[in-house]
Amino acid sequence: MAGNLSGSAYALTILSPIREGIVPGEEIAFADKVRDSLQNWNLLDNSPMTRVPQTYLCRYFVLDDVYTESLPGGGAPDTLNDWLPVVPDFIRRWVMPAEDHLRSRYLVFSCNFHGGPQGDVDGYLRGMWEAISGPIREVWGYCHGFEQVHDAASFADYMKRCQLPAALFFVGSNDDPLPEQLKALYLKQEFTRFALDNQGLDAAALRANYRDFIQRVAPTDLSGPTWPPGKYRP
Repeated sequence: MAGNLSGSAYALTILSPIREGIVPGEEIAFADKVRDSLQNWNLLDNSPMTRVPQTYLCRYFVLDDVYTESLPGGGAPDTLNDWLPVVPDFIRRWVMPAEDHLRSRYLVFSCNFHGGPQGDVDGYLRGMWEAISGPIREVWGYCHGFEQVHDAASFADYMKRCQLPAALFFVGSNDDPLPEQLKALYLKQEFTRFALDNQGLDAAALRANYRDFIQRVAPTDLSGPTWPPGKYRP
C-alpha cells in the first residue's frame, strides 16, 4: 500500500467487524462493551498507546453505521421536481438510489507511526502486541476473527486483513523517529526555561550555567532525559 507511506511516516487504518449480540452474562451489546473499554482508558494516567514504540498519534472509535443527512441527490429533473412537486413524494423516493448501510458495527483504529523508508507495518504491529497485548485483548476480543490471535505474528496478520488503504495522507510533523522528536520537544521546553531563569546574568555566570545546562539535558542522548510519550503539559 504505497499510498499509506509519506517519507518514513505510515498511515494505518483498521476496521474490525464487531460481533453481533449480547455479551454472555452481561446486559450489554458487544459493540457497547468495546466502547466502554475504550472510554475506561480515559480513567488511566495515560493511554496504553503511549507504550507502543514509534506511535505519532492514534484514534479509536466504534462505527455503528454510515449516515446520510438527506436522500441521495438526483439529476436536474429532481431539482425541477422540488420546485414543481407534481410527482408524489413516495414515487420520487422510490426511484432514488438505495441508502448504503454497514452489515456490522466496526472497531476503527487509525494511526500514524514511524515505519522507516519501507513502511514496516509488521514491525510496528508486533511491537504493539508486545507492549500492550492486555489492552488489545480488551477491545479487539469482541471482534470477528480475533479468536485466532494468540501472539504477535497472528495479531499482525489479523490487523493487515482488516486494513484499508489511505486515500489522503497528510503528515502533520516531520517523519523522524519518535525518540528524536521527543528529545527535540524536551530540549525546546528546557531551553525556554533556561532562558527565562538566566535573564540579566553577566557573561561568565551565563557561560557557567549553560555548561551545566548542556551536561544536564544531554542533547545527543536519546535515551534520556527526554519528553515522556503522551505527556501534553510542560
